[in-house]
Amino acid sequence: MERRRGLKACPAPPEWLLEQGLNRDSAPVQVHVGGCWNAGKRVRGIGRDDALRALTDGVKACGACRPDSELGLLD
Repeated sequence: MERRRGLKACPAPPEWLLEQGLNRDSAPVQVHVGGCWNAGKRVRGIGRDDALRALTDGVKACGACRPDSELGLLD
């Protein structure tokens, strides 16, 4: 019962992820769909508008989860 209550209290995972470079000053390296199995450890959750902006600014789209397709950039 307590475990179930704890799971309900957890925030929902972000819809989009931005993978950072090797250090704080590095440019982002990839955009992922939230929950992507290929996302690295240096990711942070971002909103839809930030994901679109990153992709149009030249940040690479993950080849596994295809955020560019999910966001409608390739339609």
